[in-house]
Amino acid sequence: MSIFDRIASLGHEQVIFCQEPASQYRAILCIHSTRLGPAIGGTRVLRYASEEDALVDALRLSRAMTYKNAAAGLGVGGGKAVILAPEGDFDREKLFRAHGRAIDRLGGRFTTGEDVGTSPADMEFVALETKWVGGRTGRAGGDPSPWTALGVFCGMQAAAHAQWGSRDLRGRSVAIQGLGNVGMALGQHLHEAGARLIVADVNVDRVRRAREAWDATSVEPDAVLAAEADILAPCALGGVLNDESVPRIRAQVVAGAANNQLLDDCHGAMLAGRGIVYAPDYIINAGGVLTAGVGLHGWSLAEVETKVRGIFDTVGEVLALARRDGLPTNQAADRFAEIRLQPSGS
Repeated sequence: MSIFDRIASLGHEQVIFCQEPASQYRAILCIHSTRLGPAIGGTRVLRYASEEDALVDALRLSRAMTYKNAAAGLGVGGGKAVILAPEGDFDREKLFRAHGRAIDRLGGRFTTGEDVGTSPADMEFVALETKWVGGRTGRAGGDPSPWTALGVFCGMQAAAHAQWGSRDLRGRSVAIQGLGNVGMALGQHLHEAGARLIVADVNVDRVRRAREAWDATSVEPDAVLAAEADILAPCALGGVLNDESVPRIRAQVVAGAANNQLLDDCHGAMLAGRGIVYAPDYIINAGGVLTAGVGLHGWSLAEVETKVRGIFDTVGEVLALARRDGLPTNQAADRFAEIRLQPSGS
């Protein structure tokens, strides 16, 4: 498939390739849709195996942001930025100021924030070059990670209710794949709720902290998807639910923070065929993006919290739609979002 065919197949409006050699800056900015308003989405920094992998990631992530923002009722479109991480050490200020300049040239069509490989401190560098940035240190809403974790926790309760008839997670075993900022915050919510935790991460220090703080059991990163647990929470990178992993999953619920957890749409049907309740990723992990309501709509932090806790109801609606129409939950989520993407009165 050619690049233009791939872009057309996913319905993108605009894909921009940016470079600034002096800053070691190479990036792909994807605007999927501005139908509901300017595009909003985070900036991810990774070392990709190939430039094509980076493009595919940016295209998939930006499309998911359109659906996430629509389902969350934010009244904005979807986009994403991917920066190809330079080899070795690099100057983060130079890199992210270059990124800010690239975003500023779009004139407000795209607003960004943090994502995998970035932080609120990085967004401060972006903000030196453009006003189209959120998730900054000390600003209202601030770091979106705690809000994402809270939303995932509430969505996990909804998935548990759908599977077992109770939202109570006390005594339930939860396997968390990935102990980044969101994974750690989610683990704390689960620990306080009385869940038993199984954790995995390539960062041994974070695993140690989880074991000490929550009396968690640790497993190797390549074993966590098949861990003997009630709930699996993918909180690392995407594509982890695939032909190889889905048959090995022992959990009865999959509910986590990672984006694009399904390698392909067919894997949602595979999960459903095994009787596993899957909470669609862009529905359950929308807590972070809801903080954009502070700047967009003047929401207070109390209003943001109410919206984030409402992810329990949204996940419940999507799971109910899936049951009613006999759909895998990922397809039900798309239908839910597409209804909101329709022009008013159609």
